Amino acid sequence: MLQDALLAWIHYLAIFVLVVVMTAEAVLLRPGLAPDTVRRLALYDRVYLFSALAVLATGLLRLTLGAKGAAFYMSNPWFHAKITLFVVIGLCSIPPTLSFLRWQKQARQQPGFVPSEPEIRRARRWVMIESHLFILLPLCAVLMARGIGM
Repeated sequence: MLQDALLAWIHYLAIFVLVVVMTAEAVLLRPGLAPDTVRRLALYDRVYLFSALAVLATGLLRLTLGAKGAAFYMSNPWFHAKITLFVVIGLCSIPPTLSFLRWQKQARQQPGFVPSEPEIRRARRWVMIESHLFILLPLCAVLMARGIGM
């Protein structure tokens, strides 16, 4: 039981870090972006990647070592919906990540570089799509945990 509780705790911590970083990216992606913000966005995006990997790793550990067992999750339609949603969110994170990397490279070559307003809006749109999709993950988790639809 202690192992299951600790895995859940670490899983939730990784989720909270992911949400905080996603929120920070959305807040920073505004018109009038300062040059030093470009570097910060790239850093936050790396933290986002590591927190997403931690969510995935701890989720897999909960699947294989958790109290409910893999059979409970594998036969649960909400588990599959949750994983699919997580993958879709991950795919939506690719365009802003590529933008942040490109902007960081340009900022190294041109001190004071700031991306154009349309580029900022496009990256923010993707981050907002991720954020709005993310809201559905706890719903899937609750329905999954309670065995709804099985």
